[in-house]
Amino acid sequence: MRAPSLPPARRQIAKAEGTKLGMTHNKLNIAFVSTYLPRECGLATFTSDLIDELRGREDFNPPQVVAVNNNRTYAYGEQVVTQINQQSRMDYTKTAIELNRRTDLDLIVIQHEFGIYGGESGVYILDFVEHLTIPFVVIFHTVLTHPTPIQRAVVKRLGDLSARVVTMAEHTVEDLKKVYGITPSHIQMIHHGVPFVPTLSREALKINAGHQNRPILSTFGFLSPGKGIEYAIEAMSGVIVKQPDALYRILGKTHPVVQEEVGEVYRQKLMALVTKLGLERHVEFVDKLLTQTEIVESLVLSDVYLTPYLGQDQAVSGTLAYGVGYGRVIISTPYRYASEMLAGGRGILVGFRDPVALQTGILRVLEDPQRKLQMEAETLAIGLTMRWSEVGQQYAALFRERAHANSYSGRVS
Repeated sequence: MRAPSLPPARRQIAKAEGTKLGMTHNKLNIAFVSTYLPRECGLATFTSDLIDELRGREDFNPPQVVAVNNNRTYAYGEQVVTQINQQSRMDYTKTAIELNRRTDLDLIVIQHEFGIYGGESGVYILDFVEHLTIPFVVIFHTVLTHPTPIQRAVVKRLGDLSARVVTMAEHTVEDLKKVYGITPSHIQMIHHGVPFVPTLSREALKINAGHQNRPILSTFGFLSPGKGIEYAIEAMSGVIVKQPDALYRILGKTHPVVQEEVGEVYRQKLMALVTKLGLERHVEFVDKLLTQTEIVESLVLSDVYLTPYLGQDQAVSGTLAYGVGYGRVIISTPYRYASEMLAGGRGILVGFRDPVALQTGILRVLEDPQRKLQMEAETLAIGLTMRWSEVGQQYAALFRERAHANSYSGRVS
């Protein structure tokens, strides 16, 4: 049984009196539970982007963050009001109780990936929600088609106790209903947000990067073996026969977890493959954590964006979302998110671990400029609906509705 909710009359009095932080409560106060910058994590960037969108809205106070940490010290900004040690089970209960004591919070937003919370499959997050009396929304960044019993139990319990669950693809709506038994009316699909960053034209960016008149392919994001980049490198051997100036740019650091466990083994393997195939002039590594501007500029100057990932069940890809958001021609393996986002001719799907198919797809695009322009236009049409200006409106509306919903106080486990 969940802890009892704060009596409505007491909460209303507290709101009328204001808060200990000096906030006026005619505005919504929201706290996010998530990793947060400067921790290197996709959820941290996502949360930061969403907070930036909410911060500019008149009916929201600046959102706060409960940062989930991995035994490291980070130089957080003032928006981080408390922290949870990822592997300390007691921290989850203690933090929930501390938040319950506050009378100013209207809503908690939990960013969910199994790997950022402690215990098997992140089960410790249930200690947090079981003790929480403030309504919460959970945003699922991963929805597995074939979960383990514990993974299913975690998602099911989060869904049952939440005020609403959010997923980022249509196919995962069905999974949440059929695999996890979450009530259909409790689920909302909102696209992965993509920031708007003004840039120069593609050709101007190419000139600035020293790649004038070269066909550019790219992949960005944290490097890890599941990205399948070795197959794209192999494909370049055939691409340069017909496109001798083509360049494949691989942008991003090794994933922090991979770096901690095995170091730079994967990057070294990729670099050795480039040398073996004699592709030094045609493959470029940019080994750094990219700023948002650098990510967007790398996309805008690209003619083709590649996601040759190996995991078929990948429900969402932030990097592919960025590619769609900027109307790039995308060639990808048919993992679930790519199959949905590139349907209807918005991109090219090729088989897993198939460099020949990648090569064929790349050449089809580079050798047909008119088709390339048409595919870019079709992709950009949906991409514009994924910009944070649009996505932020949907989240803001959801948070307003859930924060003000009178029905939540009656929810019990």
